[in-house]
Amino acid sequence: MRVNISKFCCKAPRLVTQLHFTSWPDFGVPFTPIGMLKFLKKVKSLNPTHAGPIVVHCSAGVGRTGTFVVIDAMIDMMHAEQKIDIFDFVARIRNQRPQMVQTDMQYSFIYQALLEYYLYGDTELDVSSLEKHLQPSQNTAPNLVKIGLEEEFKKLTNVRIMKENMRTGNLPANMKKARVIQIIPYDFNRVILSMKRGQEYTDYINASFIDGYRQKDYFIATQGPLPHTVEDFWRMVWEWKCHTIVMLTEVLEREQEKCFQYWPSEGSVTYGEITIEIKSDLLADAISVRDFLITHSQDKQGRLVRQFHFHGWPEIGIPAEGKGMIDLIAAVQKQQQQTGNHPITVHCSAGAGRTGTFIALSNILERVKAEGLLDVFQAVKSLRLQRPHMVQTLEQYEFCYKVVQDFIDIFSDYANFK
Repeated sequence: MRVNISKFCCKAPRLVTQLHFTSWPDFGVPFTPIGMLKFLKKVKSLNPTHAGPIVVHCSAGVGRTGTFVVIDAMIDMMHAEQKIDIFDFVARIRNQRPQMVQTDMQYSFIYQALLEYYLYGDTELDVSSLEKHLQPSQNTAPNLVKIGLEEEFKKLTNVRIMKENMRTGNLPANMKKARVIQIIPYDFNRVILSMKRGQEYTDYINASFIDGYRQKDYFIATQGPLPHTVEDFWRMVWEWKCHTIVMLTEVLEREQEKCFQYWPSEGSVTYGEITIEIKSDLLADAISVRDFLITHSQDKQGRLVRQFHFHGWPEIGIPAEGKGMIDLIAAVQKQQQQTGNHPITVHCSAGAGRTGTFIALSNILERVKAEGLLDVFQAVKSLRLQRPHMVQTLEQYEFCYKVVQDFIDIFSDYANFK
């Protein structure tokens, strides 16, 4: 937000920019420092060189405010002196304003943010520089781009899988509900179902809430249902008010069952207390669009759910071109706008490779449209912190860049990206 202010009528007005960071809980810290580092970069880029002090505030002006100030100062110190001294700096600013950096969590978050910055640096790109990032110059080896993206992806594979935070999925009763035992949800963002009376473990499904670009928990990443988890799948869709399902696998691939067909080819089918009736099934440009009317035995009010089944993505490999993925994302967004932006259920077979790539691209393209910026590395890294193995292969990672390039090429005339 930008505001013109003037102190007195005889003084020239001055433009003041307010940047508002909205995902920092009082006394707590953000889930990851990525957003804070991007926010800090934006603050620095918008503050003119001739400007006076930056005004920083939270509620009391000590906890979150102090944490922000320390991260900014330590990054400057890192560049100027190739070292940091967090303890000394916090002690110094506490002499200037008591209780700056209020909790041990905030103090620890400063270390996390600086480690993140040191290990990965700034991987953000303006859309106008994407082509240069991907195209080797004439004087370099033609495989340089490949090596660059390989290095990026190698860093991603170093993101630790937090097995100690998967206790629910690793319970013996729940392990039977996984297609791939390594791909199960973390406890902190797993999708919880209502517990069936007198039946243990019925609140579990192998599904994770994933943040969108504009909305927390905007996606549900899950596996293709197994024959004995179909009822749970539809309970999830019903209980979390989903209106959109994205399917990125075929039922059979290479003569192996990859996803139980959880919908009727005609008429209706009932799983537990939920009945699914197929209303239409249309195929256009490698996408089947199926409309289902789903009803619950305890609630006669039905709900229309639309499934987008993308046929152009083999189990091994990537789609032949990026336009199909761009069209799919656009169709899903249109459906969401018409139905109220409830969580989008996304699945492939195991719920990580193709599922993660689709969600990454949805978030990346939203940011490209809104800001003209992209950060494929951090977009994928953020997903891997929310569900293991999201974007599973180097090929899928490279495909993310390819689709963004295709998107810019297609829409550059209209969006003024170049």
